[in-house]
Amino acid sequence: MICDFSQMKKQNEMLEQKLQTMKQDYMKLQMKTGDFRRLLETMEETKKKNRYARLRKNIAKITASVAAVAAAFVILPNTSASVAHAMNELPLIGSLIKVVTFRDYDYESERNIAHIEVPKVTQSDVTGNPQVQETLEQTLNEINVDIQRITDEIIAQFEAYLHDEQGYQDYIVKSDVLATTKDYFSMKLMCYQGAGSGYQWNYYYTVDLKTGERLKLKDLFFEGSDYLTPISENIKQQMQANMDADENVHYWLHDEIEELNFKTIYEDTSFYVNERGNIVIAFDEGDVAPMYMGALEFEIPSEVLKSIRK
Repeated sequence: MICDFSQMKKQNEMLEQKLQTMKQDYMKLQMKTGDFRRLLETMEETKKKNRYARLRKNIAKITASVAAVAAAFVILPNTSASVAHAMNELPLIGSLIKVVTFRDYDYESERNIAHIEVPKVTQSDVTGNPQVQETLEQTLNEINVDIQRITDEIIAQFEAYLHDEQGYQDYIVKSDVLATTKDYFSMKLMCYQGAGSGYQWNYYYTVDLKTGERLKLKDLFFEGSDYLTPISENIKQQMQANMDADENVHYWLHDEIEELNFKTIYEDTSFYVNERGNIVIAFDEGDVAPMYMGALEFEIPSEVLKSIRK
């Protein structure tokens, strides 16, 4: 036993000495600054490619799931009276407006992907005021025509890229119901194009359920009110607060290039009304901040506009 212990101790000492030698050799290794920078750039590029690949796979899975759910919502009510009754109990399906997938456009190859869902908004309750119902039907028809025009243009652009073989392209279009209350219905049509880097832009639709009309931003305020100034100033305050809280957040607010700086919203600036009844101002990528910040939204607190809001 003594002999075995001595031998083990000797082996441990030899391993320890070998480890120290390897550590010293490692510490002596140095990489030139240029080589090190190129290594970091290569690592970052690899990470981006991996994230992009994962994004494409996840989007495909999510799109398939959403399409399956949408198909179930469209088909099941026609095949089972009990299922149809249960669905009418759901908040969205039982509300004044419902959204179904009108058309799916799917294409996938090694170089190109397109997942384009074309939504259709319809009335699900026609027992209210006949005049409001008539106005609402016309409003929803106009929204559907607008959505059809947008998606047709995107599909045509994607197919033109395919025909001309202009490289890698990803196109994604899907809808998202943002609010459905007794007063308002709000929906977003999200559009994404990826070609190395990606770009997202959105279309917003807000309907006043009391009148059946699609709302413009000015319709939410008393006539003659200056709503642009308080909204713009609140957005600037939110921008500054967000930048103060996180050094990675940046808006074009105090940049040297004055033309880039956000100054005010306009009458046609995108917006919607959320579940709380608050106005949310929306910007596409690159509108008020660098592209890496993505598409941005700013919810305006009700107290900011309470004196001029209808």
